[in-house]
Amino acid sequence: MDAKNKKTKQYTIADIKILMTTYFQETRDRAADYEDDSWDVNDADEVINIKPEIYDIEHQNCMDHYDESVGMDRSQASIFAYNRVEYSLTGALFNRYILRHSGIMLHSSAVVVDGYAYLFSANSGVGKSTHTGLWVKNLGDKAYIINDDKPAIRLVDGELRVFGTPWSGKTTLNENKGVKLGAIVFLERSENNWIKPMSPNDAIKLFFPQTIRYIVKEENMQLALGRMEEVLTNCPLYNMGCNISDEAFELAYKTIKINN
Repeated sequence: MDAKNKKTKQYTIADIKILMTTYFQETRDRAADYEDDSWDVNDADEVINIKPEIYDIEHQNCMDHYDESVGMDRSQASIFAYNRVEYSLTGALFNRYILRHSGIMLHSSAVVVDGYAYLFSANSGVGKSTHTGLWVKNLGDKAYIINDDKPAIRLVDGELRVFGTPWSGKTTLNENKGVKLGAIVFLERSENNWIKPMSPNDAIKLFFPQTIRYIVKEENMQLALGRMEEVLTNCPLYNMGCNISDEAFELAYKTIKINN
């Protein structure tokens, strides 16, 4: 790492003022739409400033698995690894800090229609992004993806709201906006399409593995559990088995769409 590449900028993410230090371009590019110098640095709600030694440890872990077959020489792979390490670590810290601001992140793809965000959560590879893509395909300009991997959910003035964040996984699909939470759907693969309501007790078993990980402090665990309870007891919840088809979109849309 080269200290000369260090930059500290102000960002507003999910209406939280973040003073974030970065060294690499990927995180800066991803967070560019969230830059906000309208507030004083002393008024930051949270500070994200990762120690260089943490970068080096995680970078070495990546390079230990370096394989020439990826199509990059070792120098290129090293730069790529540092970028991915920073992007991952900054997202993980924000995921932890948002707990202190009546919020939580959910590994999901969030599509917005008529001012409501509908979150589709599942393990990687199940097809959540493909499913929300069907909403955009079928609804056109009426729908957009507010975040394709790590949207934030916050309780603001008694209302659950979904926010885009710079941490959107492999895609750059995210919007610096906040909208009302419409519903959360936990997806699984199925040859036949079906959907059914879920209770908070059943949903928490699926929510917990898709949110903050590696909780060390008991206070953070208590915060995480409290945030999950706030979300799961105050929005519609569904379990859905689906295939990749327009019929799957139609079933979900007709079932969970909130009529204004």
